Amino acid sequence: MRYLTLEKALNAWNTLQPISEEDKTRLARRFSVDFNYNSNHIEGNTLTYGQTEILLLFGKVIGEANVRSVQEMVASEVSLKMMVAESRVKETPLTQNFIRGLHHTLLREDYSVHRELPGGMQVGYVVHAGQYKTRPNSVITRYGERFDYASPEETPAMMTDLVDWYNNAEKEGNLSPVDLAALFHYRYIRIHPFEDGNGRIARLLVNYILAKHDIPMVVVRSRKKEEYLEALHAADLAVGAAPSSGANASIKAIAPFLKYFRSMVAQEIDADVRFLTKHGENIWWYDGECIEFRSPNYSKILELMQSEPVLSLADIQRKLNIQISAVKKLVQHLLDKHYIEKGKDEGSWHVFIVQSI
Repeated sequence: MRYLTLEKALNAWNTLQPISEEDKTRLARRFSVDFNYNSNHIEGNTLTYGQTEILLLFGKVIGEANVRSVQEMVASEVSLKMMVAESRVKETPLTQNFIRGLHHTLLREDYSVHRELPGGMQVGYVVHAGQYKTRPNSVITRYGERFDYASPEETPAMMTDLVDWYNNAEKEGNLSPVDLAALFHYRYIRIHPFEDGNGRIARLLVNYILAKHDIPMVVVRSRKKEEYLEALHAADLAVGAAPSSGANASIKAIAPFLKYFRSMVAQEIDADVRFLTKHGENIWWYDGECIEFRSPNYSKILELMQSEPVLSLADIQRKLNIQISAVKKLVQHLLDKHYIEKGKDEGSWHVFIVQSI
């Protein structure tokens, strides 16, 4: 990591201000794909990063795609836009109506869930969009333990307390926006107010808090899911199992999660800074990672794929004047890393990796 502390990362970001409208657009476009892909992929959405990019930026579905996953991703993008718009009205306090409305937008409509329990027993229930849960929810941790969230009866009062606490804490200013977002996330997750979508709503609300205070929004990366869940689990052990303890946890009590959260925010801000400042024809970005190709032929191939509607391997070989075996090896590497995919038509390509220029 380039900046060892959150403070240094924020200072580096602030020195870039104000950034151009073009750079704002580049960051927003990158964030839209990264956030929606990762937040939904953590919860089991089956769209690839490439499918997500084409869907959100061009409104098209490529390859085989689960209909539900496509609908979830589109609804996630609408929810993201809704959250960003709300964060810009800085004098407006956070409300439960907004949280429930965000949830309704994310889930779209009520739907039924049917599951088979160990032993063959069938159970079914309805997930209510925009309404707090009507049945208890819990999770089996990675260590095999059952962990209960707030009961349906407790949830309305706990959510009232959570929103009131947040609005008061924001006014008082005793917690930094990053620490406030971390503590809000933890308390919210311990309530788990909805029957589904709690993790996705938590990550949207974290970014609502950051954006409201002019701090770059962040992505909890799916490839780092275990680190994220382990930090929450470590905080649970420190806070205690009672839902009321979690819903009223102090910033000191959630130290393991806070340490993770600050580091994650610093890394994400650092990536934004490098995205805007680290340039070169061999420097590209994919899902929050800076890819610096050692061979300039990778960049030449990617640029050709972006500019040519039809491009065969023989075309690449001829334009770059290198052996066809080398072309095949380079293209296969790009395919294996999912930086590119073959298009529907012969010789067409989808390029998902973004050049930092």
